[in-house]
Amino acid sequence: MSHGQTTTGADFHARSAAAMAQPGLSAAVSGAVLRQYEGRKALLPELGDPLAVRQLAAEIKSHTLQHLDQYLSLFCENVRRHGGHVHFARTGEQAGEIIRQIARDHGVKRIVKAKSMASEEIHLTAALEADGIETVETDLGEFIVQVGEDKPSHIVTPVIHMTTPQIARLFEKVLGTPYTEDPEVLTRAARVHLREKFRAADMGICGCNVGVAETGTVAIVTNEGNGRLSTTHPRVVVSLMGIEKLVPTMKDLAVIVKLLAKSSTGQRLTVYTNLMSGSKRPADLDGPEEFHVVLLDRGRTRILASEYQELLRCIRCGACLNACPVYRTIGGHAYNSVYPGPIGSLLTPLFEDFSEYKDLPNACSLCEACLDACPVRISLPALLIRMRDELRREGHMHWFQRLAFRAWRWGMLSHALYGMGNRMGRLWDWLAPRGWHRRAMPPFSIWTKYRDLPVMAKRPFFKMWDDLNPSA
Repeated sequence: MSHGQTTTGADFHARSAAAMAQPGLSAAVSGAVLRQYEGRKALLPELGDPLAVRQLAAEIKSHTLQHLDQYLSLFCENVRRHGGHVHFARTGEQAGEIIRQIARDHGVKRIVKAKSMASEEIHLTAALEADGIETVETDLGEFIVQVGEDKPSHIVTPVIHMTTPQIARLFEKVLGTPYTEDPEVLTRAARVHLREKFRAADMGICGCNVGVAETGTVAIVTNEGNGRLSTTHPRVVVSLMGIEKLVPTMKDLAVIVKLLAKSSTGQRLTVYTNLMSGSKRPADLDGPEEFHVVLLDRGRTRILASEYQELLRCIRCGACLNACPVYRTIGGHAYNSVYPGPIGSLLTPLFEDFSEYKDLPNACSLCEACLDACPVRISLPALLIRMRDELRREGHMHWFQRLAFRAWRWGMLSHALYGMGNRMGRLWDWLAPRGWHRRAMPPFSIWTKYRDLPVMAKRPFFKMWDDLNPSA
């Protein structure tokens, strides 16, 4: 496991149950992601042919992955040409050590950090703080998570699980601000606190939304000025970048940026799009004296060579989370992963220990809402089925699940057994004591613990079809 990982994914069912029992959590998460989901649906038609644009983005990412060695080489060449330094890290531990060494070499005491999912993967903040370096998250959501000693629960909006009163109480306790539920006042308090951190920072750290091979450019998109402040004022800046983040050209970058904000938060464009290409030039008014890019593998080349390669197309927009009925119900913390939701159910077992996170691929209803939402058309439902089959073949599926699926297969392949099951279902509806559809006996009680057992239709579908089509 990576540095700082203290718990496993084995108790997913317990965490899910706890999340559903937490007052207001499902309502807070669902309400927030639904606004983003509806915003996406409202804005995508502005692209003219949204599906064609999404397919183009998928093709750009797939092409890059198929020629990743060439584009990595070109990207590194251009970063160095602009005065930057490039480092390769095979593991999260190596990436953390590279960044810590850069900080030691420059006598860094204070770091400001823009939002970065890759840094969450390797638990970078904890590693830097272990060296006695003050490391401050400057994205408002990540800042709230940090001062509350919490964990992010969404790829894009880290504190989606928190209510305004909870944040108000936290700021009253940590920042000493008078209690208020006015978002503007709370944001202003965070701004005042962070402004001095920016001024005093020796080093800035950011992630990378997209890297452009032809120019050696690192692009980060944010809705706050923290990304720009973290990467222009400090004398040393480090960008931690997953190797899959590349696209070939600036034109390709435009396609990805055009989709990212719409898919993520339902905006036409994020407020800030920052393009960084190397260190400060003599004519530049601001910028770092030293610019470093740390290219992180951490299992990505293994995924690249596997049947899960298309997962590396992911642009970390969070659209699949916003669309997922499971995520809306249990929130992000139940996944115990940096990446929750449908994409996390696949990436986490691949990045971490497969057996410890064996329940995550089953945390899906296969409704295909994630596929419909994904801007780069990743076949998430098909890949989840593939991973479930892999878990079955490796013996990670419970014996009762194996028996149930085998019985279902027999029933679906046999007209006689299917008809018998239909009749037994009707018999159950007739014989079951009142309330058993809400609290069934074991093993069906697993289902009715969180939902009602469906009641059979009064007439089978084929008979309703015959009624509608008597001549058929």
